[in-house]
Amino acid sequence: MHTMTAPTAADPARSRDTGGDFLLQPPNPAGRVPSRIDPVDLRRLDLLALLTAAGIAPSAGDRAAIERLSELPGSVHTALHRWLEQAYGFCR
Repeated sequence: MHTMTAPTAADPARSRDTGGDFLLQPPNPAGRVPSRIDPVDLRRLDLLALLTAAGIAPSAGDRAAIERLSELPGSVHTALHRWLEQAYGFCR
C-alpha cells in the first residue's frame, strides 16, 4: 500500500502545487550517453523534411535516389537545399 505524506521543509523536492509528485532534477549533460548520427543519415532526414515542406511527396521508387543524394558531400546538399527553397519560395 502506498501512503503519501505532507511535504516538509526537509524535503524541498515535494511541493503542495504538484499534488505530491516529485519534481525531476535537471539533466546532467556529463551523464548523457555519447552517440553520433552519421552525416549521411542527417542529410537524408534533412532532405526528406525539405521535400515534405515543399509539398513534394517522394514516390516509392525515389528512396534509392534520396539515398544516393544523401551520400554526396555537404556542399552539394547545401546547393540542393538552396535550389529547392528558391524554387518553392519558402524559408527554413
